[in-house]
Amino acid sequence: MIERVVFDTSTLVSAVIRPDSIPWQALRRAFLSGEVCASAKTLAEMEEVLERSKFDRYLDRPTRRAAAEQIRRDCRMFVMDPVDASPPCRDPRDNKFLALALIADADAIISSDNDLLTLHPWRGIPILTPTLFLAE
Repeated sequence: MIERVVFDTSTLVSAVIRPDSIPWQALRRAFLSGEVCASAKTLAEMEEVLERSKFDRYLDRPTRRAAAEQIRRDCRMFVMDPVDASPPCRDPRDNKFLALALIADADAIISSDNDLLTLHPWRGIPILTPTLFLAE
């Protein structure tokens, strides 16, 4: 049973800008059935990406900010001590999700990013698309 999960930035952003989408449904399920794990770094990246003007056509900034604040409030926060995230992701910016999964003792990483998905499973931790997570 998957109870404790880490979401990557692309999946969180998709969930925010497209309510009722598969990523949104996966995030909602994760909050209802367990814990969504985050760190200051992972949430800062989400918030920075959500500020980009290219998302204005989907959802206005105040609404995106409010959604990011709600995610921040609902997540279980973990301090990111240095962790050996090896084998590393081919995109070094994604190593923070691997490290977080280790620190949080996560049951899965939920991702829409092929750089992370190609690592499935990573050190015994499944890396699932939102669709596969919903099917679990």
